Amino acid sequence: MLDLKFIRSNPDTIKKSLANRKVRIDIDKLLSLDLKRRQMLQETETLKNERNITSKEIGELIKRGEKVESKKNGVKALSQKITEIDDNVEGLSVKIDTIVHAIPNVPHKSVPIGPDEKANIIVREWGVIKKPAFEPKDHIELAQLLDIIDFERATKVAGSNFSLYKGDGARLVRALINYMLDVHSGKNGYTEIWAPALVCEESMFATGQLPKMEEDMYKLRDDNLYLVPTAEVPVTNMYRGEIINENELPICMCAYTPCFRREAGSYGKGTRGLIRVHQFDKVELVKIVLPENSDDEYEKLLKNAESILQALKLPYRVMALSAGELSFAAAKCYDIEVWAPGAGRYFEVSSVSNFDDFQARRGNIRYKDSKTQKVTYVHTLNGSGVALARTIICILENYQQKDGSVVVPEVLKPYMANRDRIKPSINK
Repeated sequence: MLDLKFIRSNPDTIKKSLANRKVRIDIDKLLSLDLKRRQMLQETETLKNERNITSKEIGELIKRGEKVESKKNGVKALSQKITEIDDNVEGLSVKIDTIVHAIPNVPHKSVPIGPDEKANIIVREWGVIKKPAFEPKDHIELAQLLDIIDFERATKVAGSNFSLYKGDGARLVRALINYMLDVHSGKNGYTEIWAPALVCEESMFATGQLPKMEEDMYKLRDDNLYLVPTAEVPVTNMYRGEIINENELPICMCAYTPCFRREAGSYGKGTRGLIRVHQFDKVELVKIVLPENSDDEYEKLLKNAESILQALKLPYRVMALSAGELSFAAAKCYDIEVWAPGAGRYFEVSSVSNFDDFQARRGNIRYKDSKTQKVTYVHTLNGSGVALARTIICILENYQQKDGSVVVPEVLKPYMANRDRIKPSINK
């Protein structure tokens, strides 16, 4: 959430930000409502002061035995007027808050300007894209041949765009989760969190999913709870409404959760198989940091996410997203995309975002400066470390062999009973 004082002082910056993000919000209307509210607040202060003076006068008159009826009527009229203005102020505040809550974060100065993915910039590439000596299969063909993912039964059980892993497929999911948690909680120094998969409305608001993306969230009808779209929500909200001591920062946390997204409006060939599913698994990295260390900690988080793909030896590229592609709460975002030879395209497996103090303001997450004792907002960062569904696509397609088997990446072998490869089912 942006500070209203900042919006008031920098209207042109906000208007430019909205234009770059392809968002239409009437900032002039917001400022007009804000001015009207401030004028009303000033009027109530004047009236309250007048009422206090008159009330003291009534006290003096009573002591002298003089009549005070007219003065009392005056105080009553002032009180009624103050109540009317307070009610109007409350109504204006609701309108102002609704507009402010709909304003996305201001893009960082380094973010490419552009309306869509065509303006994204390749920051770096890692690994070598190898062209197989045979016609590569896509992950759907491989999953059927290996008998490790049953899309048909997943549809029967839950509906379209769900997946059901079995046998070595289920073990591969578990292997990836355990490997990533071990790396991030060990080598990369994150504290592992096991978080709730259901969160309240306040938590969804704090991290920016509500109200902007409500249609994409799964909500429990009777309990006003939401299934988590990412572990970012419960983990960041651990510190909602708290003041953190400066010497506790940075706080670095990692968490595995299943993730649930309706993906409203997503249909067609580009959503087949594991490409875009309603439920997927992800290990999330979350950092709460000092504002002055925000950029450095952000780059470290990105490298932590990349380290998983490097260990898996999957060729990837890092993309700096344009302003038009940023999520609602992000000031800056890198996407990590892995090459999949069967599909002949890159798949995003991680988004790494710096939110500056945007989420912290919505969630009232602050820290106390150890020298000045001043309390101010922290910066929050997060990134997938990494998301499994598309990572599994890329493992299957990059490690496939001519006979349809899939070699197990070296770092996953200890988690796969030291198996060298996943072989086609004898029933196929």
